[in-house]
Amino acid sequence: MGLLAFLKQKMTGKSKAVKEKYVVGLAKSRANFSSRLNILSTRYSRINDQYFQEVEDILIEADIGIKLVDDIITATKAASVEQGISDPKLINEMLVDKMFIGYVQSGKDIKIEITFNRERPTIALIVGVNGGGKTTTIAKLAYRYQAQGKRVLLVAGDTFRAGAQEQLQVWATRLNCDIVKGNDGEDPSAVTYRGMDIAQKGHYDLVIVDTAGRLQSKANLMAELSKVRRTIARFFETAPDEVFLVIDATTGQNGVFQAQAFAEATGLTGVIITKMDGTSKGGIILAIRDQIGIPVRFIGLGEKLTDLDEFDIESYLYGLCIGED
Repeated sequence: MGLLAFLKQKMTGKSKAVKEKYVVGLAKSRANFSSRLNILSTRYSRINDQYFQEVEDILIEADIGIKLVDDIITATKAASVEQGISDPKLINEMLVDKMFIGYVQSGKDIKIEITFNRERPTIALIVGVNGGGKTTTIAKLAYRYQAQGKRVLLVAGDTFRAGAQEQLQVWATRLNCDIVKGNDGEDPSAVTYRGMDIAQKGHYDLVIVDTAGRLQSKANLMAELSKVRRTIARFFETAPDEVFLVIDATTGQNGVFQAQAFAEATGLTGVIITKMDGTSKGGIILAIRDQIGIPVRFIGLGEKLTDLDEFDIESYLYGLCIGED
């Protein structure tokens, strides 16, 4: 059984809500990817070099990343020769196989949900550039774990962006969630210190720490985030437990560059992709995994508080490559 057939079968067992989220949320990306591949397969009766060149263009324009595209095309060509396959429709199925294998085998082991520490609060550090949906994502994470019965504390450590703390306060009020704030321009590590002190005394399950979204240089970024991490470790030796990078999917390859910079500065444990429903270039997820080796942990497929889901590679490929039959 090919992967496409397997995905169709597997998705019958998924909840209707999850299936619809991926199908609807990836509609723009699917139109720019699988729809174009299907049209291409009707123009060629047999594969040739020109066919593969057009496939390569489609993959690159989907923001899958040049290196990964080259790997996929090379592996697909070799497999087609070995198996004696010349039908473009079958080649499309092989491409999806290679995309799945590439994601699963790249980098760190795939982990999705947060594993909670039973002895102390679990600390999640949230990083990312301004405008990427960081504040809204923090609210969605808080809502997600509150729904699981967890007591959540927010720490508004982005003191450099005007209005950042006020925005997080609005969400905290809406969620009936405790929050620690500072003054505009205050040292983020000082706000973090107060947050950790309260977390240590307050019997919280999860502490979500926001961080500055823009600094003048990469060196400043690394220095500031290192100070915040050291502050957290003064209270909880092995924390932070999670470092999530929030990336706006509509930024395309710029998102990959952001992931590279933050991975070097912070030691990421995962990526949260936002605004996936607003991009036609859904291949960014594969590019990040291939180039950075970090798994996507959560995916934003809408604007509601409930629209932050565990990332599932099978549902993602189904939404990107198949949709509704």
